Amino acid sequence: MKSVISGLAALMLTAGAASAQDDPFAWLEEVDSPRAMEWVQAQNAKARARLEGDARYQTYLAEARAIFTAKDRIPIPRLRAGGVDNLWQDEAHPHGLWRHASLSSYRSAEPQWRTLLDIDALAKAEGRNWFFHGADCLKPAETRCLVRLSDGGGDAVEIREFDAAAGRFVGGGFRFPEGKQDAEWLDADTLIVGREWTTGEVTTSGYPYVLKSVRRDGTATEVFRGEKTDVSASAIMLRGEGGTVDAVLVNRGVTFFESEYSLLTEAGPLKLPLPRKASYQAYVDGRAVFTLQEPFDGFSAGALVGLPIAEFKRNPTSAKLELIFQPNARQAITETAETKGALVVALLDEVKGAVDVWRREGGRWASKRLPLPKDASVDLVSASSKDETLFVMTEGFLSPDALWLADAGAARAETVKTLPARFDAAQHRVQQFWATSADGTKIPYFVVSRRDLKLDGATPTLMYGYGGFEVAETPAYRPELGKIWLERGGAYVLANIRGGGEFGPAWHQAALRENRQRAFDDFAAVAKDIIARKITSPRRLGIYGRSNGGVLTSVSMTQNPQLWGAVVIESPLIDMLRYHRLPAGASWIGEYGDPEVPEDRAFIARYSAYQLLKPGVDYPEPYITTNTRDDRVHPGHARKFAARLEALGAPYVYFENTFGGHANATDPELNAQRWARHYVYLTQKLMD
Repeated sequence: MKSVISGLAALMLTAGAASAQDDPFAWLEEVDSPRAMEWVQAQNAKARARLEGDARYQTYLAEARAIFTAKDRIPIPRLRAGGVDNLWQDEAHPHGLWRHASLSSYRSAEPQWRTLLDIDALAKAEGRNWFFHGADCLKPAETRCLVRLSDGGGDAVEIREFDAAAGRFVGGGFRFPEGKQDAEWLDADTLIVGREWTTGEVTTSGYPYVLKSVRRDGTATEVFRGEKTDVSASAIMLRGEGGTVDAVLVNRGVTFFESEYSLLTEAGPLKLPLPRKASYQAYVDGRAVFTLQEPFDGFSAGALVGLPIAEFKRNPTSAKLELIFQPNARQAITETAETKGALVVALLDEVKGAVDVWRREGGRWASKRLPLPKDASVDLVSASSKDETLFVMTEGFLSPDALWLADAGAARAETVKTLPARFDAAQHRVQQFWATSADGTKIPYFVVSRRDLKLDGATPTLMYGYGGFEVAETPAYRPELGKIWLERGGAYVLANIRGGGEFGPAWHQAALRENRQRAFDDFAAVAKDIIARKITSPRRLGIYGRSNGGVLTSVSMTQNPQLWGAVVIESPLIDMLRYHRLPAGASWIGEYGDPEVPEDRAFIARYSAYQLLKPGVDYPEPYITTNTRDDRVHPGHARKFAARLEALGAPYVYFENTFGGHANATDPELNAQRWARHYVYLTQKLMD
């Protein structure tokens, strides 16, 4: 196999073409072909020898395994049927137990769980590699559920109707074979389903664009049809008192960031008065709530607004949007939830979290802040539509996860569970600094290090960034990082670069498409800043990124090879001139641009690391890893990048898990192995 790749080296020393016909490594895009899998197995054998053969691997693996399979983890709650659901994975149940407990029992030290579905037993009985991807249960009783099962951990799922009260699948119930699909309850005997109804009836991104109303007797009636060029189409149920559907909205995803929202009526879809860059959030007090990602009708970008649905039904031309909340320039809304009578909003303020509870009082929206820790990240875990109950998780770099049970009505919150400390954080501290990017923009970043850090440039440092899709990266408690890396003297840096959502839509849009270089400049600026502060040096500085972060790390490796001693590239996008032709890739054209458009292709080519690899450059040796069953970001990106490095005679390490999907974390044992390999590589490159 090595001779095949070496023989093609000369062809790849040019700028490289984007078409599969001109790409000598295009055969690696054939996910399960014998030739490609032979290559993968050969690469895995070398990686295992290098990483798992290191004397430290077994120690790191034992530490990671103890974390991911610990019995004293917080069982993440999902409020359902007056109690709490949880998916529990451990050494005995790597695929998980879907289980249920009463709320009072859950709050106790030893909850009494009732198993609803044993995923491992189901997988064994059916000869499938099932993973649980959630359940949507019919309100108000929430005992009839649509269970989503993934064979291998990818995004494609099979949907089956499940009786949670009886703990079994419904004989003759709703069932849809595997695919990228979604189904929502309209009533006890009717679903709104989006799926591939006939062969090829999906968008160019691979998602459904035709929605049908499906009756229990199998009758299916089309209710909405988008365009094949769209990203997807999905239904949103606006449920009022008692779980009754007040209205059905359709989200037609025109691009990843542009949508048309319509109300389904007997006369056909009726468009809502919204800009294309708007995102549905919740349904509260008869208002469909949206965030605006662009200025519209007097509202600024980032605004949280509500549309009275009953009024819109009566007179679409007179119904007006209401302002609920307008974040300032250093704030961003990260997520929302709805309780019986309130809108719960999680936000960032200077990249630090808070939660506000909004409700309409006297015709106006007013808020109260939940009493939660300051300088922490917050996540809305689960909310009840039957009352004001809400679960919130808080965490920090050095503060273990704490689960809070809140009463949204009274704006009260109390801690109900806390994760035990997984590493010794007593000697560490967190600092926030600001770097100056190439265009003068100030970029915030966090440094987690020992209190007695010597500013001599010798500290092994791992730096992480993402910078895309308006995803905000916030302080998080990462036990494996603390145990394996921080306790051994390493430091950690989180770079809040543009492209993310730390400061709202403007921070994201500043690095879209032709402005993508700003994200890479920001990342390099943070690296140069920590080097200038003598926190670390290029010899001791490593970077890690996955998915869109794989664009970041692969480009950083090719643009600034002199800055890094180690580069971890996981589940990455890399061949940006062909990403749109690989499954799910077309959905991200709004983020990166369209390689089929000459003007777009010109700027994309400047950050397509696959084509930008050059002979004679002293690249840092990267660790490239992906998953065969990743049906979101195609494994061909990682494979081809490694193959081209080999053709150039450049060093690299490549490993590919054979199942687990894009998350790469579906199985706790495989996840422990994954992180053990990561940290062996980082130790070899930065600490040795």
